[in-house]
Amino acid sequence: MSTTGKVIKCKAAVAWAPNKPFSIEEVEVAPPKAHEVRIKILATGICRSDEHVVSGALAAPFPIILGHEAAGVVESVGEGVTCVKPGDKVIPLFAPQCGVCDACVNPRGNLCVKTDLNKIHGLMEDGTTRFTCKGKQAYQFINTSTFTEYTVVHESSVVKIDAVAPPEKVCLIGCGFSTGYGAAVNTAKVERGSTCAVFGLGGVGLSVVMGCKAAGASRIIAVDVNKDKFAKAKEVGATECVNPQDFTKPIEDVLKEMTGGIGVDYSFEVIGRPETMKAALASCHINYGVSVIVGVPPSASQISFSPMLLFTGCTWKGCVFGGWKSKDSVPKLVAEYLEKKFSLDPLITHTLPFDKINEGFELLRTGKSIRTVLLF
Repeated sequence: MSTTGKVIKCKAAVAWAPNKPFSIEEVEVAPPKAHEVRIKILATGICRSDEHVVSGALAAPFPIILGHEAAGVVESVGEGVTCVKPGDKVIPLFAPQCGVCDACVNPRGNLCVKTDLNKIHGLMEDGTTRFTCKGKQAYQFINTSTFTEYTVVHESSVVKIDAVAPPEKVCLIGCGFSTGYGAAVNTAKVERGSTCAVFGLGGVGLSVVMGCKAAGASRIIAVDVNKDKFAKAKEVGATECVNPQDFTKPIEDVLKEMTGGIGVDYSFEVIGRPETMKAALASCHINYGVSVIVGVPPSASQISFSPMLLFTGCTWKGCVFGGWKSKDSVPKLVAEYLEKKFSLDPLITHTLPFDKINEGFELLRTGKSIRTVLLF
């Protein structure tokens, strides 16, 4: 029986309040309005950014349906949608691409005006949400909301991919892999023979390592306080691994010593902590080093540092979704995956059924997983 134009009742993981477990609830998902798409989610990854909302570090309204790294199939489309059709395999895009705003038409930018990242409102363009649970509206998360069997997104936040792509793998191209890999090859533009330092070895950090290797870096120094991640880092391309807790001196001083006193050519902060952002910047070559902030910072965080770090020539940059223009780039990345130009398997350490979502988050919090993928 067709569900087009009808409300769909399905399971979703609802976060009712900060620092509380997800609750698997029956939710009502309204049909898509004009220029919207309703998607049946097949697989979704658990990302640290989702945990930032749960912990309260990233401000967002509650109750909310989180999740933003997924692959699925179009169930139905609203009036005026021409980019996808029912039955298409797709990836939802937390970094939308409207194609007409300044960021979308300028080759230097990728943070579309339709993004909900700057201040998370949790609403569609008409100021409402498509989710109802127990008679209350449930907010949506950064244009996507994928911890649910069905979701609704604006047409600027979805792109068609190759039908043969395995959803349980390519869902990572919706966030983690693309964000890290692109930070190296797009934002930093790592050069062959260069030296890089990557702070934080989660799924995004390891993807940065993969990007640095693909770009031809000769030294890739992986930095993390969890030594259990070092083997995986070396598997994907790190040449050395360093635990800051093994030293009494600041990690930036350690990295300077490791590079003959000059510092690394490129550093990447993939944690989201002001302290490590400053350390990553300070570890760079003072004249031409480039440091890229990749980790999502807490909403209330502030940062202070000596301007001499930049005055001498260092460059400090930020990076959202690896600098990719999402609609243009995601299908190409999926194609490259299918052509075996890179592997996503090393990033996926756990695969769980959707209703085990709280178990998946506990694996993340305790540092026992890189990426957990939930299957519906």
